[in-house]
Order: sequence, then C-alpha cells, then structure tokens
Amino acid sequence: MLTFLCKVNNKNMEKKDYYSTSELAEILGISRVAVFKKIKKGNIKAIKIGRIFAIPKKEVESILGKSLTERQKKIIEKAVKKTATEYGEALKLLGDA
Repeated sequence: MLTFLCKVNNKNMEKKDYYSTSELAEILGISRVAVFKKIKKGNIKAIKIGRIFAIPKKEVESILGKSLTERQKKIIEKAVKKTATEYGEALKLLGDA
C-alpha cells in the first residue's frame, strides 16, 4: 500500500516505502517540475502508477547519499586510493598545516 505524507521528516522517512514527487521535491528543495524532469531523464528512478509517480525509499536514500551500492563503494575506494597514491605527500603536508 502506498501512503504519502505532505510534510516529510526523518521519523516519517523511516516508515515509508514510497514518496510522491511533491515529497521528494520538498526533501531536495527543488520544484516538482524539476523532479519530473529528473525522472524523465532517468536520473531518478520512479514507478508510474496511473497518473502519478512513486519514488522508492531506496532511491530517495541513494539520492540523499544515505546508502551506497557495492559498485559505488568500490568506485569511491578506488578513487581514494588513487588520490592517496598520487597526492599522498601533499596531503600529509596539508595535514600538518
């Protein structure tokens, strides 16, 4: 069952499985039109139910950076290792400043 709330806070976020475009717009601080554009471009995954879109909780968490996929974690880890290797000495000097 889909339930939508007009005001979203952390307590409600933990209870919900799906969010409306209005709720996501409020969470992200952007307009509903911007949310629709992001859905259309494929930047936000959503399920169309009749005339409305429902955005899964996992997608919202991903957008907010609360959860990372294993692939995303590996990409970040690789980038951090590369940065440490290439700029390690400079980073150490910056840390001492």
